[in-house]
Amino acid sequence: MRRIILSLCIIFTLAATPAYPFWIWTPKSGKWVNPKHVPKDTPKAQFDFAMGFYDEKKYPDAIREFKKLLKAYPKSFEASEAQYYLGLIEEKLDNLYEAYLAYQKTIDKYPFSERIKEIIEKEYNIAEKFIAGYKRKALGVTLPVENPAIEILAKVVENSTYGPLAPKAEYKLGLLLKGLERYYEAEDAFNKVISNYPDSEWAEPAKFQIASCRAAVSRGPDYDQGAMQDAKQKFEEFVKEHPDAVLSKEAEDNIGKLREKEAAASYNIAVFYEKQKAYPAARIYYENVIANYSDSPWAVKALERLRAMEKKK
Repeated sequence: MRRIILSLCIIFTLAATPAYPFWIWTPKSGKWVNPKHVPKDTPKAQFDFAMGFYDEKKYPDAIREFKKLLKAYPKSFEASEAQYYLGLIEEKLDNLYEAYLAYQKTIDKYPFSERIKEIIEKEYNIAEKFIAGYKRKALGVTLPVENPAIEILAKVVENSTYGPLAPKAEYKLGLLLKGLERYYEAEDAFNKVISNYPDSEWAEPAKFQIASCRAAVSRGPDYDQGAMQDAKQKFEEFVKEHPDAVLSKEAEDNIGKLREKEAAASYNIAVFYEKQKAYPAARIYYENVIANYSDSPWAVKALERLRAMEKKK
């Protein structure tokens, strides 16, 4: 009987005691802890341990160990490197938005990291992939979110306001917003290219894009007369300032289209006044079309309407 009781006591004692291969006693905390969750004694040792998993492409283990380093030694040099490698891992796993977030966290938390220039280039390249059609996903499902390139390009500019990638990123941001028909925001981005980077190669095409945004805002012949005239003026200024630019031919084509819209607008106003029997006002607009847009089909129509109106008198 005594042997049975003694055996039971030993079994219960062993069951209540942590398994030594997996748990150790720490006098500092006065607790049993699992070594799996305890960082190495120095940030370098912890970083090297994490890099072992990274080099073997055991990315989940590497992520765990890099995060352990960040938690235990957040102000160390190795912590900045760990945060950078978290971005690298996400990029290797094709989680581009998550990679951007990890890279940006490196810039935000460790602004003196020697990796900053490299990170900005990586962020820009990620933005380019989103512009090219890469879709953000979660668990293999495409997420219906706004193109992250907008956020990323804005950060690239913010991270290096006068760095080599800033004017290009600002210009690409303008193009992206223009493609989304957010013309006023796009124009603001293009204006920043011109004002902040006047000597960059992107300043010249930015002027063209501003005129293009104004033309897009004008839309129909009588939707926004002011925007239409302003667009034509800016295209004309662009051609005058850059007569040999590749975009000048396209600018001239746009000027022709806008002149057509102006002629159509004047002609339609004349028709309106004619229907209201306000013949003097109608005559002014018909004559304006004939005098200023003589090479337009609207001039022929205006002349016909003007002759018909004269016969009514």
